[in-house]
Amino acid sequence: MKKITIAAAALICSFVTAGAQDYPNAPVRLISGFPAGSTADISARVVGAKMGQILGQQFVVENRLGAASSIAGAQAARAPADGYTLFISSAANMINAAMSTTLTFDIMKDFVPITLITSTPTVLAVIPEIGVKSVKELTALAKEKPDTLSFGSSGTGSSTHLALELYKSLAKVKITHVPYTGSPQVITDMLAGRIHGYFSPASTVAGHVAAGKLVALGITDAKRSVFFPNLPTMIESGVPDCESVLWFGISAPAGTPQPIIDKLSRAANEALKSDDVAKSLQGQTVMAMGGTPEQFRKHMEAEQKRWNAVVEAAGLRK
Repeated sequence: MKKITIAAAALICSFVTAGAQDYPNAPVRLISGFPAGSTADISARVVGAKMGQILGQQFVVENRLGAASSIAGAQAARAPADGYTLFISSAANMINAAMSTTLTFDIMKDFVPITLITSTPTVLAVIPEIGVKSVKELTALAKEKPDTLSFGSSGTGSSTHLALELYKSLAKVKITHVPYTGSPQVITDMLAGRIHGYFSPASTVAGHVAAGKLVALGITDAKRSVFFPNLPTMIESGVPDCESVLWFGISAPAGTPQPIIDKLSRAANEALKSDDVAKSLQGQTVMAMGGTPEQFRKHMEAEQKRWNAVVEAAGLRK
């Protein structure tokens, strides 16, 4: 019996290896929970197109909107673990996992990380009318006049909302949260003076900051951004541990053979190192990342710990 078991295992291993060598022999789906034109969508399309060139098959992005990427995640988690359906995982999935006890999938158990592909800094921007020029001045104003400032977000539980909650918790200030359905609506109301600030994706506010219509105070990254080299980090501005980066990666349903995971990771890293991909992403204020599946997993574990703490402190778990 032992000999048969060993032989069977060897046969299965040979089939898996052969399948990985032939992979992919059909188009690959990249399921994204974000709308067309978003940072996630741009990341998936730019990197996916290059991966398709490298692997000789088309990588097709499918946008499945709703519930801050949870609908897309649930669909991808149920897909066959054969490498032909992948998921654009993000910080939103870690936040959802921290906030909700009713998700139908577990981002850490139902998926296998492949590669962290992109990140973009979150910029703390305010309207000029409130008269602050730095994070320290904003913190002082918020403490002097608690609950009088209002900050928008792209939705309750979104990355932009949790960045605000992180700042409020660390700086010990009270600011009113106003949820919207997306960044465009937030910016519209900011420019009209109806709300005072926003922890925004960099690409969303860069033009308005350059035009003097909004004031950028800081970024929520561990180090200064190449896109805003003169803009201090929140940490430099006196808010320790205030780090919240919008990141996106590629994951596969749990059970996907390791040789396929490795092949996809190599292709993703090759794509991210190419000059044309880097140039396309930088034009959208997005940085190419990369790394091994294990490095991506460690990144997700750190994010899980961070957002669990923020959600608990803000009393947002439901």
